[in-house]
Amino acid sequence: MKIRILIFICFLCLGCSKVEPRKPINPKKSTTILKETIKESIRLNTIEDDKILNIIKLDSTKIYQVSPNGFWYTYINKKEENTPTPITGDEVSIEYNITDLQGGIIYTKEELGLKNYKVDKEDFISALQTGIKLMKVGETITFVIPSYNAFGISGDGNKIGINQSIKSTVTLINIK
Repeated sequence: MKIRILIFICFLCLGCSKVEPRKPINPKKSTTILKETIKESIRLNTIEDDKILNIIKLDSTKIYQVSPNGFWYTYINKKEENTPTPITGDEVSIEYNITDLQGGIIYTKEELGLKNYKVDKEDFISALQTGIKLMKVGETITFVIPSYNAFGISGDGNKIGINQSIKSTVTLINIK
């Protein structure tokens, strides 16, 4: 009986000892990889932005504005009225399409249908989440969106490829 108690006390003492965390073998290696990854991402984003700027330059019929959020847009029809724009929490109805940068259709507005979207409360194309808040009811805007503000390194798993920049023409139908 005494032996069992002694064994139990030994297990209790050994079980309560602190576990030392393992240290990285080479802590500088992971930092270097992270810095290289960031540098490469910046380089790729710059190439993508330059490609978009060249396409915009070739489209002399429209005036594009650059958003501080990393996309470009041009009004197809602009409303001058003092009507409100959507704010966070509003539910909007939009029609939109998605094309490649050369205008080749990826998804038609008929395929995508009427989209009801709760502003900033649902997952949606990053640039369009911001862009919709620029719009008034009845306006149509074409957005030119680099991949890092669209579907990124994964694409949409269907028609939009990896790191593919897109254009989307959006019409704001209603704000609720």
